[in-house]
Amino acid sequence: MIHTEGLALRYASGACLRFPDVLLEGGDTLLLHGPSGCGKSTWLALAAGLLRPSEGWLEVAGQDLQALHGARLDAWRGSTIGFLPQRLHLSEALTVEGNLALAYVASGLPVDRAAVERVLQSLGVADLAQRRPSALSGGQAQRVALARAVLRKPAVLLVDEPTASLDDQACVQALDLLKTAARSAGASLVLATHDRRVTEAWPSATCLQLEAPAPEVRA
Repeated sequence: MIHTEGLALRYASGACLRFPDVLLEGGDTLLLHGPSGCGKSTWLALAAGLLRPSEGWLEVAGQDLQALHGARLDAWRGSTIGFLPQRLHLSEALTVEGNLALAYVASGLPVDRAAVERVLQSLGVADLAQRRPSALSGGQAQRVALARAVLRKPAVLLVDEPTASLDDQACVQALDLLKTAARSAGASLVLATHDRRVTEAWPSATCLQLEAPAPEVRA
């Protein structure tokens, strides 16, 4: 489901992030570990087609991402990738229902109101459909953002530091929610994390240890 070889991203400063090769089967879970600055969020952006690698090759859900550009890449991402960033990016101008509807609007598709209601119901936030994001608690906002990420049943769910600011009880609830949502969508799950609690929650997951880029040696 996710296959990378020789993947690297070089910054304008000259520093280069190099990533270990990955072969993740469909429906499996991958945990990205490493210190700040090692490229966990960058790896997720590469897998989502939001960044292009400087070197190497990656295939996600059977698609060579280097072969896609512009509108085709956007359409592929909308139908294949569910993304849950650290900052949830819910629009205050829209209700919860409207924020989910954007998943269809951004892809030029008619809004499936029944699907929106169904996924909100499955994550226990159907009663919040007409609220604005500012009226949500942190946990409610996270559930809404996850609902948006899994709405179109993505093949791959990418999640960035989902438990960084959560206490132990909230962490357990968040991880259970992720497991259930990924299983319901039949998605491969990739989590970028430095939280040992996440590792303990997925003892059978594949782990990828990332390293901070070495400084460039100049002649």
